[in-house]
Amino acid sequence: MLKLHSILLLLIFAVSCADDETSAEDFPPEEQMFQGEFEFAKTFGGSQDEEAISVTKTNDGGFAVLGFTQSTDGDVVGKTATDSDYWLLKFDGQANLQWSKVYGGTGDDRGQKIITTNDGGFAVIGYSRSDDGDVTNAQGFYDYWMLKLNNTGDLQWQKSFGFPGSDRGYAIVQTTDGGYFLSGYLDVTASEGQGNDRSAGVLHGVGEFWGVKLDAEGNKEWRRYFGGTNNDRSYDAVQAEDDGFIMVGNSESDDYDITDPRGSYDFWVVKTNAEGELQWQKNFGGSSIDIAYGITKTLDGNYVVTGDIRSNDGDVSQIHGNADVWVIKIDDLGNLLWKQNLGGANFDSSNKVLQLENEDLLITGSSRSNDIDLTENYGDSDGWLMMIDKNGNLQWQQSIGGSDFDVLSESIQLDDKSIISVGNTESADGLVEDNKGNKDILIVKIR
Repeated sequence: MLKLHSILLLLIFAVSCADDETSAEDFPPEEQMFQGEFEFAKTFGGSQDEEAISVTKTNDGGFAVLGFTQSTDGDVVGKTATDSDYWLLKFDGQANLQWSKVYGGTGDDRGQKIITTNDGGFAVIGYSRSDDGDVTNAQGFYDYWMLKLNNTGDLQWQKSFGFPGSDRGYAIVQTTDGGYFLSGYLDVTASEGQGNDRSAGVLHGVGEFWGVKLDAEGNKEWRRYFGGTNNDRSYDAVQAEDDGFIMVGNSESDDYDITDPRGSYDFWVVKTNAEGELQWQKNFGGSSIDIAYGITKTLDGNYVVTGDIRSNDGDVSQIHGNADVWVIKIDDLGNLLWKQNLGGANFDSSNKVLQLENEDLLITGSSRSNDIDLTENYGDSDGWLMMIDKNGNLQWQQSIGGSDFDVLSESIQLDDKSIISVGNTESADGLVEDNKGNKDILIVKIR
């Protein structure tokens, strides 16, 4: 009987060990998790300047890249003058170029953000100085210029929004009702207070956060601006859990809508309801220049905001160098949950933050450092990718570039879990093997 009992214990132990081995594979240790292996850096462009600002995953497993081009040669087709035009490039999942198209007129037109729409096409936003070509309703010096495209890049419709001054669009969201929300900034002085449907004629100052809500056909539903008497600019936006909107950027003001300024320039976060009415606004930063460029919703229903800081006081615990990447997490009421700064002894910045399918976050930016949180610098300025966990702790980072100026602007995760990051480069060495002209679009893949 004792022998039988011993055999049963051995069998149970063996099954338990097998289960433990399965669990270890399902939940691998840190050294077996994402390590970010560099695969390639590709360049696209002509003899003039090109920049990639935004990237979106497409429904066929590929991706599309938006920026602007000044070239009429090289990889650029369908362009006859060296003014800046929106440039859209479509790639398959292996980063092979399938097609590219330019949009614009004879003025300066610069694409800033692309999203894949519910119908499988694209919506893009940027700013335009043209009043001809593809631009049919220019309002002033610079306007928000939005395009709705099908999945092959054909123009379905386009809209301009603005007044006589410099009004620049940086973010676009497809809303839960099938419409769109645009944000950027409005030159409210030049508009003479126009641009806010609820309080037209109220002059705040130089620049304002400007949100424009459209229906599915691009017809304006409402417009709101927010700010004070100085320079306030929004660079990114998301739709909140309650169908309102959160815009992020910087504020230099200390009056009107700004009630708790920290210093010279602050991270400024503005929350509206679905009708555009201000619900709350919060400043984060210190006494120097702190600017937010990106926001993402997290899996737990909160928000992570990123940008760069030069302050070493106020909300900032300890800066590493001339400027650091700064990441903050806030809840739905704007309460600060945690903060983290990343960088080295030189100048480091971030442009966008991406919530991955797990709880990690990918931050895209640039760096001139090679110490503290960084291990390498290839030259003047490198693109810099950072992976942090849900609490802001650095898990992985990599610099990408050559001996000249390189920057990464935005990233996505493809179906195979690889990372595509886009930006621009002036290098032809290091990890960048080819240069087509002055400044090229840079596309990086991380396995």
